Amino acid sequence: MGSYRVCVCFTRKFKSDALSPPGDVKDLFNEYSESGGQMTVRNLHRFLVEVQRQTDASEKDAEHVLEVLRQRRHMSVFQRHSLNLDGFFHFLFSDDLNPVIDSKVHHDMTAPLSHYFIYTGHNSYLTGNQLSSDCSDAPIIKALNRGVRVIELDIWPNSAKDDVLVLHGRTLTSPVEFIKCIRSIKEHAFVASQYPVIITLEDHLTRDLQAKAAETITKTFGELLYYPKSEVLEEFPSPESLKGRIIISTKPPKEYLETKTTELQGDGDKEKLKTPDEEPWGDDIPDYGPDVPNERESADPAGPIEEDSGDDEGISQVNPDKDVAPEYKRLITIRAGKPKGVSLKDSIRVDGKQVKRVSLSEPQLQKVARSHPTHVVRFTHNNFLRIYPKGTRIDSSNYNPLLAWTHGAQMVAFNMQGYGRQLWLVHGFFRANGGCGYVKKPDFLLPNGSENDDQHIFDPKAPRPVKTTLKVKIYMGDGWNQEFKKTHFDTYSPPDFYTRVGIAGVPADTIMKRTRAIEDDWFPCWNEEFVFPLTVPELAVLRVEVHEYDMSEKDDFGGQTCVPVAELKSGIRTIPLCNKKGEKYKSVRLLVRIDFY
Repeated sequence: MGSYRVCVCFTRKFKSDALSPPGDVKDLFNEYSESGGQMTVRNLHRFLVEVQRQTDASEKDAEHVLEVLRQRRHMSVFQRHSLNLDGFFHFLFSDDLNPVIDSKVHHDMTAPLSHYFIYTGHNSYLTGNQLSSDCSDAPIIKALNRGVRVIELDIWPNSAKDDVLVLHGRTLTSPVEFIKCIRSIKEHAFVASQYPVIITLEDHLTRDLQAKAAETITKTFGELLYYPKSEVLEEFPSPESLKGRIIISTKPPKEYLETKTTELQGDGDKEKLKTPDEEPWGDDIPDYGPDVPNERESADPAGPIEEDSGDDEGISQVNPDKDVAPEYKRLITIRAGKPKGVSLKDSIRVDGKQVKRVSLSEPQLQKVARSHPTHVVRFTHNNFLRIYPKGTRIDSSNYNPLLAWTHGAQMVAFNMQGYGRQLWLVHGFFRANGGCGYVKKPDFLLPNGSENDDQHIFDPKAPRPVKTTLKVKIYMGDGWNQEFKKTHFDTYSPPDFYTRVGIAGVPADTIMKRTRAIEDDWFPCWNEEFVFPLTVPELAVLRVEVHEYDMSEKDDFGGQTCVPVAELKSGIRTIPLCNKKGEKYKSVRLLVRIDFY
């Protein structure tokens, strides 16, 4: 990729340097190798323990590295028991041999479900926007294969009132059969994770169709379906006890004609609609500071609470227990609350006799978080709080999830069919704990025995001292020449890459920085170091993006990833990059050094 044709009779030639180890790698190799320039198994093991901080590493782990490199022919037959500099560099720059986070489940999975953040989808059946896209089981399958554990289905009668369809009501979306979605969930539920799948149903059915839906659910899922013997739960079961099970969450429903007020009328925010394509990689993640409305939001009135509410004004209510089919009602494990004519604060009041789920829109969360932050945290100790996108996001865009996570909300529902920085952040956050879709909440967001004492409840608005400092050194990048055509970034020269690196977290921790641009080089070497003081590292996410500088047009996208700070491994590590859709590139990666102090 050294020559670029400018016109018919003129060609520009560029020097193409071979990829070589950075100075720090050479120095470490010399420090941990024998005098003959070879790193033995014992030397490599010492490097893993002392530099990579893998205190549980054994010499067998070091032998495994050498064996894999031999299979890949990065070691000659004369180096069967040691590494040369090239082999050592290849080991460090391999994301499978030297990953930046663990790929195994390592959190305690025996606590109640409400003690975990859960990978949650919103309107999981939509293929595109919220108004006119097709409904399909394809996005459900894709979400499950990614590790999403909460699938949302809106169920409605067909025109003949004799069958159940899935669609976004009062829109132009085309329906998909309920049975098709249920069968796809069964087939793909446990491909990516063995931990429970939760189906949240927004029910608009008649009593007869509720009975039919219940029959479809029970026959399709069989023994996979879990439901409690008692209608009242004082505590949710654990993810470990529900491995391989599917559970249902909804409210004891009313008749389908008494539908909720459409979300398009509920948020009172006439936001300018934009699509991710209007920016080369989407809008940046907005600040969510508790006193600053998110994305220029106006305060939302303490109005109806999505499907959990039952306080739709102007609609006569019926007795939900009377009008619900009993075979349908008994399937509900996570029951949604039904506050009627109450304030936002009262809607999340703790009921010591039973646990439940409440849904709030993003503006409603912002309002109650500004005025009653510890009240929200207390509610989420044992109850589920689900946050969903405001109704004006008809383009299926998303919002900053950190406000919800900081207040302990377990189900932060996202539109998974799009892309953009907010969705990248969610994908990255749930890479934690082996990507199983359940992330144990930090201790300060869990019950501590002082539920009635606000002084012992975590206050997201309170200032905090720095708890730890993360230092990230960006060495180099590689792989773009294998993924992209020579002229993809620039028609007349190699690309000018730079890296943006920063933190998404509580407002005090959130920041983005960037390296200089390396001109005309497919193998950029930055060797730049960044320091990030962190007050709440448990909720912080490391953001990394690579872009190609363009003087005359918008900079081109070159890859991105997000990694939970709490999961980062120390030492020199490889970070693979993903495309805009969150799909991992085959070859594009960065070599970095991670340190905490």
